[in-house]
Amino acid sequence: MTRRPSAVERALERIGRLDPALNAFVEVWPDEALAREREALARRLPLGGLPFAVKGPTGIRSYAARRLIAAGGVPVGATSVAGPGTVWQTWGRGAHGRTVNPWRADRTPGGSSAGSAVAVATGMVELATGSDGAGSVRIPAAWCGVFGLKTTNGLLPSPDRSGLASAGVLARTAADAERYLRHVLEGYEPTAAPALPLPAVYSEDLGFADVDPEVAAVVRAAVGRLVAAGTVRLLDADCALLDPVRAWQAVRGGAPGDPEAAAVRRANDDRLDDLFAAAPLLLTPVTPNRPHGHEGPGDLYSTALTWAFNLSGHPAASLPAGFTADGCPVGLHLVAARGADISLLGMARAAQSVLPTVPP
Repeated sequence: MTRRPSAVERALERIGRLDPALNAFVEVWPDEALAREREALARRLPLGGLPFAVKGPTGIRSYAARRLIAAGGVPVGATSVAGPGTVWQTWGRGAHGRTVNPWRADRTPGGSSAGSAVAVATGMVELATGSDGAGSVRIPAAWCGVFGLKTTNGLLPSPDRSGLASAGVLARTAADAERYLRHVLEGYEPTAAPALPLPAVYSEDLGFADVDPEVAAVVRAAVGRLVAAGTVRLLDADCALLDPVRAWQAVRGGAPGDPEAAAVRRANDDRLDDLFAAAPLLLTPVTPNRPHGHEGPGDLYSTALTWAFNLSGHPAASLPAGFTADGCPVGLHLVAARGADISLLGMARAAQSVLPTVPP
């Protein structure tokens, strides 16, 4: 009888077959991965040799990677991020060249967790670590058609001194992402399934963003399906924030006390506090634009709808919502109260059951 390949062997085979065209990985560690898998299975660790990827060459040293390994996860390689000298709009340099979107090779996968999103979208790994300082998990998740979670700022250790970046994960589903949080978060306690319908506020532009009409239409249709299925109940309210661009830049530049930045953060925090006192969930598009070409979008900020929540610290997720007519994935943004990461995953699972996607 022919022996069935192990999970890590299947992951390595798929990487070897697909990655030369996609360039999701900068390094692959076959011998070490197979050895780790044997150990995880022999010790009957809870993740049982689950193959995962880490973001960038330094990702293996991250807190999340260490926790996953201790639980029996197996890192099979490091994924691509923006390379030296790469303009900010173009993301990902793999071992063989630039990282491409698995749905359309002429488009970027988003970033900076570019390779992580591509590796998950194409089934090379079951989940991948990421980090999110302005949308770096949620944007590639949206543009590659996978699930992405940015955790509450400070919930998990982060090397980012600005406080903007937090750990995150990319996975095929919210249920897969829950496996990550269960083993990475100290003292994880599961919560009951959320009562439906979920009271929610929908904002197409957060009061300031210029959103591609077709992207907005895809997200509105997804929200409509959630309402029709009894998953969410939209409140008669909106979320109008101040544009956080200058505040984010000030904090990132080491000037968090800048008066304008402080005023914007204070005003947006007050508005979000009021919103989450009335509803557990905020829904928006993840990005105002669809995946752009590898030359970059020019002056358009794909971060326009994401980085407000790096400033405020709220947990946020990207859920596949559908596709534009030219075959580009669109993400539905789910934002919850600070510290409600586990509840957010429960809400995302309920929503994802109504919004199935097809892998590339």
